[in-house]
Amino acid sequence: MKVVLIKYNAGNVQSVLYALERLGVEGELTDDPEKICAADRVIFPGQGEASSAMSYLKERNLDQVIREIKQPFLGVCLGLQLLCAYSEENDTDCLGIFPVKVKRFIPSINGQEKVPHVGWNSLENLVENPLLQNLPDSKFMYYVHSYYAELGDHSIATTSYIHNFTAILYRDNYWAIQAHPEKSSTLGEKLLENFLALPST
Repeated sequence: MKVVLIKYNAGNVQSVLYALERLGVEGELTDDPEKICAADRVIFPGQGEASSAMSYLKERNLDQVIREIKQPFLGVCLGLQLLCAYSEENDTDCLGIFPVKVKRFIPSINGQEKVPHVGWNSLENLVENPLLQNLPDSKFMYYVHSYYAELGDHSIATTSYIHNFTAILYRDNYWAIQAHPEKSSTLGEKLLENFLALPST
């Protein structure tokens, strides 16, 4: 199986490659459109800033490549946010795969919940989906983010920090996770395993 990770100058990519290695899969980091289109699975991970990430994608025509992908595709963290329609982070128009907005967390008035959101939260309101099959009983994932995707028709799991927001999105051949599966123990490993096992289109 050929798995590529889209390169767009975002952080935290190496830990995803290590997570794939633990599952017996060697991923390749690339911004080559031909390699991306020829892969069996495409992962779009990363931490970073939305507007500079979109600029990188557009300069290399990767925005169009991503919109035309037919094989199973997984966005992670910033990758989820960039798959949405719009981000409040520097007023950024994103890829529009999911017709939802990405908003900035506003810290709670009492100061108990700070921004960025860093820590473990449980997956809730899971919808039947092949990505979510046979998950372990403990459904906690690790988050590091200041922005979140609104709830919408494509939300297949939610979580809560300050308020409810989307944890996982799904549409056609696109899945996206706000948390870091590569840092989320057995649950994260199972989600990646399920993604790799998805039928090709």
